[in-house]
Amino acid sequence: PAGVAADWTMPQNWSQFSADDHRTWDQLVARQSQALGGFASQAFLDGLDILHLAGPGIPDLADLNPRLKAATGWEIVPVPGVIPNEPFFRHLAERRFPAANFLRGADSLDYSEEPDMFHDLFGHLPMLTNPVFADFLVAYGKAGLRAETLGAADYLGRLYLHTVEFGLVREAGGIRAYGAGLLSSIAETVHAVTSPDARRLSFDLARVMRSDYLFDEFQPTYFVIESFEHLLKETDETDFTPIYARLKALPLLAPGETAKGDIPFFT
Repeated sequence: PAGVAADWTMPQNWSQFSADDHRTWDQLVARQSQALGGFASQAFLDGLDILHLAGPGIPDLADLNPRLKAATGWEIVPVPGVIPNEPFFRHLAERRFPAANFLRGADSLDYSEEPDMFHDLFGHLPMLTNPVFADFLVAYGKAGLRAETLGAADYLGRLYLHTVEFGLVREAGGIRAYGAGLLSSIAETVHAVTSPDARRLSFDLARVMRSDYLFDEFQPTYFVIESFEHLLKETDETDFTPIYARLKALPLLAPGETAKGDIPFFT
């Protein structure tokens, strides 16, 4: 697209955002941040404090990036929206988080059809202040680049969806949300953490990578990790190649489908 570099990055042009945009951001942050106590991982809540995302107004990356870099060496790079796999994986492997450079309208506070700036900045960045989770995303990006060469990127896409977007973690004698898809939607956060109708399984790498997901409804199944250290170890130390080979011989599991070996998560 015009104005976008070969790696899909673009200038933020903070001055382009209107007064209405800044008011919409403030509304989104106020609604979401006040409702997350008792549902969000402590790592996420700590990250909100470190990054000062509560406003007022859309964050200027010139101010936000130094705080994020000081925490874990990461930076945010603006992109026009969803970008192709290869540049996405490469940015993550090199500690750059691609964030959409547009904001949903005031008439779409509850839902954005495409991940927008609120989803990417408020939902994802607080977790990137956590050193272990930040290292996990680097390991994920490197695994993604390898998967691209093997024709296995879809498996990594499902891993991302069920962890980075909709992941739950054992914490505080129960479960808490750390996935950005949850933490930018209070309704699904509450559902995932508290509803008796939500199916929660203990994290299993191969099971996650063969599990399809929904785009426009609550996920019927959530995967719970024991810790961020465990998630990093699983991603950094596993040889994915034989897992891909095994999964290619198995059918994709539909959202909510039960599989042999599933381990329900109990606190």
